Amino acid sequence: MSEKPAQLKTKLDWSAYESYGSFGSFDFGGFGESEAAAPATGGGYAKAAAVCMGKRHCQKKDQGVMCPSFRVTDDEKHSTHHRAVTLKAALDGELGAHPFLSAELSEAMELCVSCKGCKSECPHGVDMALLRVEALAQRWAQLGRVPLRERLFAFTPRYAKHLKRFNWVGALRQRMPLLAKAMERWLGIAARRSLPKAAARDFISTQSQSVAVAEGAREVVLLVDTFSNHLDPQIAQAALEVLQAAGYTVHVAQPAAGERPLCCGRTFLSSGLIDEARAEATRLLDALAPFAERGLPVIGLEPSCLLMLRDEYHSLGLGERVATLAKSAVLLEEFLAREHDAKRLTLPLRPLTGKVLVHGHCHQKAFGAMPAMAKVLGLVPGLQVEFIESSCCGMAGSFGMEAEHYEVAMQMGELSLLPQVRAADADTLLIANGTSCRHQIRDGAAREARHLAQVLQRAIRGDSGWHD
Repeated sequence: MSEKPAQLKTKLDWSAYESYGSFGSFDFGGFGESEAAAPATGGGYAKAAAVCMGKRHCQKKDQGVMCPSFRVTDDEKHSTHHRAVTLKAALDGELGAHPFLSAELSEAMELCVSCKGCKSECPHGVDMALLRVEALAQRWAQLGRVPLRERLFAFTPRYAKHLKRFNWVGALRQRMPLLAKAMERWLGIAARRSLPKAAARDFISTQSQSVAVAEGAREVVLLVDTFSNHLDPQIAQAALEVLQAAGYTVHVAQPAAGERPLCCGRTFLSSGLIDEARAEATRLLDALAPFAERGLPVIGLEPSCLLMLRDEYHSLGLGERVATLAKSAVLLEEFLAREHDAKRLTLPLRPLTGKVLVHGHCHQKAFGAMPAMAKVLGLVPGLQVEFIESSCCGMAGSFGMEAEHYEVAMQMGELSLLPQVRAADADTLLIANGTSCRHQIRDGAAREARHLAQVLQRAIRGDSGWHD
């Protein structure tokens, strides 16, 4: 018999769904028939889950992103539809007094990689990535703690400045399989997965707090995420050079004096630590709002970080400033493509001969940024551009680092991405804008992929040489 759950106090702001009306009944996949309304508890969260109408587009394997876990398992239990069905059952009290600790909900959510494919490809726009975040937050609340590994991944931005001191651990771990196995048993980080390597010096610390605005130049803001700042500062440097070469005055987003570098809060949100995500987002809003209010473009490099400003920030309860910032936030490729269309772009690009193979980050695909990638790459004389038709690479932030998910993560990569990368000639240039995507390509195909900014930087410099 179902136990009536207490009214749920959600961690995210689901008010955007409060006005949704009734939902048609559909097969609950083993939990019985639904009524025409969303579950009685959960408010807007319940209605967000009830957006799923059972069309099961997530259980198809045609072109697109959705649903990576179903694509590799062929199991309905690992589809967006089943996750929504199980979540509604939990909110209806069918999974006990502590539904977010139930085996049923844990199993349903386990292989969700938060690709955002369902939000864009589902006929009804089910946002399972955000639904999963709330479910995780509720799980930690009912459990009374957040596991060590999840805290370790989530708090990466807080200790990122110290990572370079521990690069030797990753190097030693690769030479000593027993150490990797020990870390797997202790932390749950896959022994067969390499660890990220931090740069000797971050990007932000090299930048001046003040920027002289060139007369007549258009101003832009460069938002450097945690990964580009500490792991790949060469990407941030490339983006800065590209924007300056195009004649823009670039303000590099900086924290208040004496504070740690800015962070969007993505790692916290993905781990279900919503209060911490909100704190980081507030700091970022404080830094960027003055620029956004002036109408300056805020240009980002890491898809999952920049696009969070346009998407999940609306669910963090941060006020009206979010809408203003969301209108200003663009990926580098989106900004350059827009400037080109407006006939304002003057990039001195020299020829780069050869073939380019491009893998799109899931969020780039879900938010329609891939045409901009194609347009900007098409501006480089001599390039032969080919896009890989693939779903998620499998890394998906920390997902591919987790021991219990390593095999599934690699299976996702092997569906399309990794075989095509291995088949590419050694001279073929690989492009992947996502940090996780580049990590997966490195581990799964022993090849190095670059960011679009680095390709444009090479074209500006006229340097066609490239080696892994």
